[in-house]
Parts: sequence; structure tokens; C-alpha cells
Amino acid sequence: MCLILLAWQTHPDFPLLVAANRDEFHDRPTQAAHWWPDEPRIYAGRDLRAGGTWMGVTRNCRFAALTNIRAPSRQRSDARSRGEIVTAALRARCIDAFLLDIERTAHQYNGFNLLVGDRETLWHFNSEQARAERVAPGIHALSNASLDTPWPKVIRGSNALAEAVERRADPEDLFTLLSDDRLAPDDSLPNTGVPLDWERWLSAIRIAAPGYGTRSQSVVALPHAGEPQLIERVLI
Repeated sequence: MCLILLAWQTHPDFPLLVAANRDEFHDRPTQAAHWWPDEPRIYAGRDLRAGGTWMGVTRNCRFAALTNIRAPSRQRSDARSRGEIVTAALRARCIDAFLLDIERTAHQYNGFNLLVGDRETLWHFNSEQARAERVAPGIHALSNASLDTPWPKVIRGSNALAEAVERRADPEDLFTLLSDDRLAPDDSLPNTGVPLDWERWLSAIRIAAPGYGTRSQSVVALPHAGEPQLIERVLI
């Protein structure tokens, strides 16, 4: 994922409501969200190159999602696939034990942020800080820095989600806010080590860059009772 917007314990019907865009190179083979035959409790898309996933839910309302940390100078070619992390988070019997394990192994991956939780608790793990922190109730956004880092798309997305929650918007409204393709002005762009033209392209909520961009959009809702909802819209 490259943008995850979430309303945590603020919506009257859903303890957790998520609207997220997955941005990836167009040529990376991908399978749309489905119940995994080899893991029948997991509903998620699948990266067909490395076998993991970027976001998913389980029948008992476990949620996990990951974004990369944009730091090209610190990328390692020998790092493990970050998609393994979300898969492990969904498979884990105990979130607390999983978080202890990921603290020990985070250095084996390139930089990442992980969100993992259920109806009762939600955790954020940033690999550069190497510790898990509880997410406070409220509206939050996660792109390719840490949670709520005020990049233009984070600010715009957070405000749009807050308005949608206030009017109890339906999933179609959330897909609309995920489709905002406006670029941020140059003077508000972060400096993450990529060329300026890429900083511009990546500043949009919905990215459309040469050979790279928003390939799918997802809305996730964990209800107070019953199974979770995950609606995915595949774009590319």
C-alpha cells in the first residue's frame, strides 16, 4: 500500500474503517482479493512474484496492512519480501507475540510501516523506530513515512475521510476520495530522495506515473459483530 486512511473507534457502526490505495509497478503480477485456498481464514490480494500480500482480513476480524518507507538510499537488494509480514500478521494466533517477533526480525526487511489489529486494539509498527505503538482513537493516515506524517496526500486524505465519517458515507464515497489525482504544489513536497518529477507524481492520492501507479483501491470495515467487509476495486 502507499496510502492507508483509517477511522479508528470514531464511526458508530464500525470500530475500524479503512480506505486504502495500493500503488505498484504495472508489470508486477498480482491476484485480486480472494479467500486463500491454502489459508481459508484469510481474505486478501496476493503478490504473485513473492507470494505475500499488502493488506488483508481474517474471518475473525484480524486486519493487517503495510506501506513501504520511501528511502531509496537505504534499500537493500538482499532484503526479504515485506509481503511476508502482512501474511504472518494475519496468520498469527496472538498479536502481542507476533509484534515481539517482528521487533526481532524487522532489520531483515527494507523499511516498512505495519498496521495490525482487530475490533479491540490497533497497533502501528515502524521498522525504523523498531517498536510497536497503540494507535489512538481518531482519524489517521499512513503513507511512506511514519503514521500521520503531514505529507500533502496525508492531510488531504485525512480531512476527506473525517468528512465522510461525519456524514456516514457509503463505500462509493470512499472510493471517490481515493480517486483524487491532484498533484501537490512543489513547495509542499517532501524530499525523500527520489527525483522531483517522481515526488510530484507520488504526491497524488491516486497515482498515475509512467509504468507505476494506483493499481487497486480497497475499503475495509470491521463491524461490532460478524465478519469483516473488504471491498476491492482493481484499476490496473
